Amino acid sequence: MPLERRLEFAAAFHRLLRERAEEVVGALVAEGHPVRVARWSLSAALDLTHPDTLAHARAAMRWEGEQRGRLVRLVRKPDGVVGLSPARNAPMLTALAAVPVLAGGNAVVLNAPPTVPLSTAYLFHRLVAPLLAGHGAPPGVLSVLCAPDRPTLRTWLASPDCDDVFFFGGPQQGADLARACLESGKKPVLELAGNDALVVWRDADLPRAADAAAERYHGSGQLCFAPKFALVHPAVADRFAALLHERVAALRIGPPEDPDVVLTPVVKRAQCADVLADAVAGGAELLCGGESVDVDGAPTPRGPFVRPVLLRVRGLERAATLRAVAEETFFPLMCLVVPDAPDGPGPDAPDPDEGLLDALIAFVNANRYGLRNSLWARDPRVVDRFADEVVNGGVLKVNDSHIGTLPVLPVIGGTGLSGGAHGEANVPILRTTRLQGISIGPSSPEPSDPAQRTAP
Repeated sequence: MPLERRLEFAAAFHRLLRERAEEVVGALVAEGHPVRVARWSLSAALDLTHPDTLAHARAAMRWEGEQRGRLVRLVRKPDGVVGLSPARNAPMLTALAAVPVLAGGNAVVLNAPPTVPLSTAYLFHRLVAPLLAGHGAPPGVLSVLCAPDRPTLRTWLASPDCDDVFFFGGPQQGADLARACLESGKKPVLELAGNDALVVWRDADLPRAADAAAERYHGSGQLCFAPKFALVHPAVADRFAALLHERVAALRIGPPEDPDVVLTPVVKRAQCADVLADAVAGGAELLCGGESVDVDGAPTPRGPFVRPVLLRVRGLERAATLRAVAEETFFPLMCLVVPDAPDGPGPDAPDPDEGLLDALIAFVNANRYGLRNSLWARDPRVVDRFADEVVNGGVLKVNDSHIGTLPVLPVIGGTGLSGGAHGEANVPILRTTRLQGISIGPSSPEPSDPAQRTAP
């Protein structure tokens, strides 16, 4: 099927998703997502198939030009059949990677998570499947299952008909799966974990930076690309901590249909308590939070919610030893890291902030994970250094929402423990296709000597 027709399917899905927006939000809320988080998910899904995103895909999928009297094409061809296993914490949004994968020319076998299948099943049965049929896709180009994850993955690995495994999950399971994929001749596309850094420089817009840092608590911190810790310039640390503390203390616990609620029940409550205890024992100051509570906010040891945790620790070396900074924390806990203030400069000394900037960039690059990073700074030199020198991560946001999405900008994808050895910013239509070069010579006879044929 021609690329233009496949992209028109994706464009039609975008229009239909916009038309059915309230139904989609309703399905997400019924599944337990707070309405504000549901609307954010919808916005990200719309950006995934935005007209500008599809225009970029069109340009990346096919290039044509003339070289030495020959027509040269660089085109991306589909890998074949892609098995897609979405994330349980954000099933609809991650499952919708199937739309650009289909637009790339692939067939998709999608396994809706059995614990949270509602929004995924709704979207693919009510929206995606009818659109595929209306655009002439053959039967079987999309299959939607709802089965246990591990046996399904084993089936895909064993099947000669499966070409790619597109997997959302934990780093250890992802590493094991990557090895199994390579042994089985499959391409692994891995979305595993996040431990995102948010950096606040001395000249940052502190209120807006605090708003971005508070995105940590969307879905009770159970989003892989929410900021997990903040590195704050010591000159503004007290003011920033006060602003963020005010925002965190104002977060309310309640039912998902409440438009002011962003917190959800926490799956890893015991791990949250362990990481909090480790941080305090390691010298971090607890500013607020940590209690288990019920849906009305009343403390109870068996409560499914956790009051949002905000920590503060001084020194990069100490922070690197804390689980709250070094590991992915999939619960509502954020650690503010304040580097030690540089010594006052002498009359001929260089700017002391230069060394601090070096240290912050090195700290971000040393993160074993690599999903997203964000920076708040006005100084163009600082912005340029981060943009040029931060090599860790699939996405870098500057003076913008950490979790916000944009057309063309990848939503997912990363390096290190976030995406594996082949990880990068993930554009699904590109990650599940492969590049092919084509040269078409003239139909008239040419010299038989290869040296003449290739002469400039």
